[in-house]
Amino acid sequence: MSHLVASAEFTDLIAAVQFVKRTRWELRELWMVRVFLDRYQLIDVNKDYFELRGIGYRDADIVPLLRLVNAAFDPATLHEPTDQEYKEFLTGRRWAWAHDRVM
Repeated sequence: MSHLVASAEFTDLIAAVQFVKRTRWELRELWMVRVFLDRYQLIDVNKDYFELRGIGYRDADIVPLLRLVNAAFDPATLHEPTDQEYKEFLTGRRWAWAHDRVM
């Protein structure tokens, strides 16, 4: 059974990032992110979640919020419409050693 831990309305990106950073530690290990047309849900392994309403996968501001929790997603196809109710991404993406260096 899932349990809503906290929710907030999206006003701007800075406030949303602060909300995610503050409420993230009220959850257990992060498991996945669900992004609807109008809301962002961050779900832990116990299926407890928090929700940010007023932002969806069509908005440009969703990309920094997904990167904040290391979600595995493709920024090129993120904003495309889908038949499903939401888009689901696993969190905890890992980067290879020296991925940011140019050889």
